[in-house]
Amino acid sequence: MKINANQIRPGMVIEYEGRQMAVIKIQLIQPGKGGAFIAVEMRDLTNGVKTNQRWRTADTVEKLNTEEHDYQYLFAEADSFTFMDPQSYEQITIAGTLLGDDAAYLEDGMTVRVNSVEGVPIGIQLPATVILEVMEAEPVVKGQTASSSYKPAQMSNGLRVMVPPFVETGTRIVVNTADGTYLKRTD
Repeated sequence: MKINANQIRPGMVIEYEGRQMAVIKIQLIQPGKGGAFIAVEMRDLTNGVKTNQRWRTADTVEKLNTEEHDYQYLFAEADSFTFMDPQSYEQITIAGTLLGDDAAYLEDGMTVRVNSVEGVPIGIQLPATVILEVMEAEPVVKGQTASSSYKPAQMSNGLRVMVPPFVETGTRIVVNTADGTYLKRTD
């Protein structure tokens, strides 16, 4: 299905130079002189190589139809991740290169949406938020609470998240999976 370049969104799969490419990031650039264009960062689904491409907003690209199904995350082995269909108990394995940074958020038993093109898994969609435990956080410096400064904290999954000064080691927090930012504390 042909779409205009300005309709490209992250997560879409498009055909580019005969290859299937997953869109990672897009940016609309409006220079002071001349027409606007779209800068797209994509990953080749066969070999995981990233490519950057620019299109004018009126250019067309071929969007591939993707299928989405809910799967449960089971385990990781080397650089591959195994998921199970909760209805049929069928298991699939997805290479870590296709998951990218999303792999850090996976927890045993987590339900994710697996995207596939022509029956071949190409990536996952995580839940919008996850609950993580703070394993290590710097202590609060006296007088620092007057300003809205954040401090780095090490999470249970190994990620580093910037958190408010009142968050301490052992606190469970809600983290946005789209950009890895702190949202709130949990009870």
